[in-house]
Amino acid sequence: MQKHDVVTRDEWLSARKAHLKNEKALTRMRDLVATERRALPWVKVEKNYLFDTPQGKKTLAELFGGNSQLVIHHFMFGPDWEAGCPSCSLVADHAEGAIVHLENHGVTYVRVSRAPLAKIEAYKKRMGWKAKWVSSYGNDFNFDFHVSFSKTDLAGGAIDYNYQTITDPNYQHDELPGLSVFFKDENGDVFHTYSSYARGNEEVVGAFIYLDTTPKGRNETEIMDWVRRHDEYDDAEKAGSAPQTSAA
Repeated sequence: MQKHDVVTRDEWLSARKAHLKNEKALTRMRDLVATERRALPWVKVEKNYLFDTPQGKKTLAELFGGNSQLVIHHFMFGPDWEAGCPSCSLVADHAEGAIVHLENHGVTYVRVSRAPLAKIEAYKKRMGWKAKWVSSYGNDFNFDFHVSFSKTDLAGGAIDYNYQTITDPNYQHDELPGLSVFFKDENGDVFHTYSSYARGNEEVVGAFIYLDTTPKGRNETEIMDWVRRHDEYDDAEKAGSAPQTSAA
């Protein structure tokens, strides 16, 4: 950890006020970016995706329920995996408390993974989550929104992710994280309005914001290497020793 000067309260207050200027600039920039995001053009979704749900097959339009806005969490959980991604699980933990607020603001939140529904349901029960979670196993949804990649994609050593061609080996996985947003109009037509990937999803993770306010910050060697599923932290990790294994 960086060595810090110990100063008087007045000296601290002077430094804190100077830093506040940058914090306010960041807040204003965040507002600007959010305004630009809402003004982005839309793309009509023409493909008829069918998802496996506990209530049977449902289309993308049906996932909205009674709302006109839909947030999809592209949750990393491949067909052959035995459990969901730890990092995506951290994101999901945060969403659980937000769902009631989203629903009362005209927004439906749904997780989508390529794992078969039975695996999803078992992991959902283990984690104690309530959010809607459906399987895209057997359709092109994950591939079309660039969060799943075929063996052919990976064999070429380059994937189309986060709006660029990526050759970095750290990203050469069959599943990667993302968030996508959709709107349904009064005619039932569905439009893709926004997607974010990689660190673009960080703002929905409150733990990051809390950690960023602390002296040790995120205390990581590689991005999110400290993350565990919430039922896997042992006493030593709770006490503050960061694990050094990858959370990918």
